[in-house]
Amino acid sequence: MLKTEKSCVASDSTITTKFGVRPPSTYSMKIQSLSQLKTLFSGTDGYKSRTFSSGKYNWRLVIYPNGNEKDNGTRFISVYVELDSTALESTVLAYLTFFVYNKKENKYFTIQDTEGKQFNALRPVWGFPRVLLLDTFSDPKNGYVFDGDQCEFGVDVMVPLTNWEVVSFTQKPSNPKFYLTIEKFSKLKEHCYVSSKFLIEGRNWVIKLYPKGYNATCSTWLSLFLHLAEGEIMKTGEEIYMQCDVRILDPFGCNHVTRKLNDNISNKGRGCLELMSLAKLANAYLDKQDSLKAEIEFDVVSTTKYS
Repeated sequence: MLKTEKSCVASDSTITTKFGVRPPSTYSMKIQSLSQLKTLFSGTDGYKSRTFSSGKYNWRLVIYPNGNEKDNGTRFISVYVELDSTALESTVLAYLTFFVYNKKENKYFTIQDTEGKQFNALRPVWGFPRVLLLDTFSDPKNGYVFDGDQCEFGVDVMVPLTNWEVVSFTQKPSNPKFYLTIEKFSKLKEHCYVSSKFLIEGRNWVIKLYPKGYNATCSTWLSLFLHLAEGEIMKTGEEIYMQCDVRILDPFGCNHVTRKLNDNISNKGRGCLELMSLAKLANAYLDKQDSLKAEIEFDVVSTTKYS
């Protein structure tokens, strides 16, 4: 829906115009003598600002003080942005907002195209040929020309970020449980035992179990950690958020020991240094075949997509 105030002639439904406080501009330009600018650029040429940067690209603000006749802008102020495309290898998407200062209102008349424009080597210039009628703009009573013969223009060039990520959290993943059975637990001699791989939310995981504790400080405890499987590559600084329950199953009833993990998985594992004392485990949690059964159940797992 087009909203207009005072004298704007834009009629495209994708264009909005309004008076308001100054938008966060990429570049602004104050002209000390509008009449001289009109004299110097009386034909079909526009005045080009120095280059400014936005989105890692160089741009120029182009003002036609007598209107751009080639773009059907006769009798209007015409404004454009030009991309420096000399070293451009692809198309650049940008969203444009132009503004014109009105000292009488102490506000900025803005004109914005809500649809992004595709800048490339074949089309490096986009803008508006009909922003304000010259008669309206040039009359000091209207506030656009002030302090004798001054005026001010600006533009905000917003180039969307090219690097982004989308983070989602899956609750109760499909097949959220994994079971681990360690046989002849009392006779284990290795420091660490690694489970087979299991798949949760597109990632392969393993459980690392330490039957005599992770280190000397925990030598009387069973330690258990959750890791990404070997070959799973994470980007620098990437983390996976997860919630899960780690259980040591009671082989003779339902008195399972449960610990909740609520943490981020980076390149290091997460788990419990003191999951269960070895004395308690030997007393009640080994079955008749001297086997230990553990279970891990995922509640929430995050996934991240990058571009």
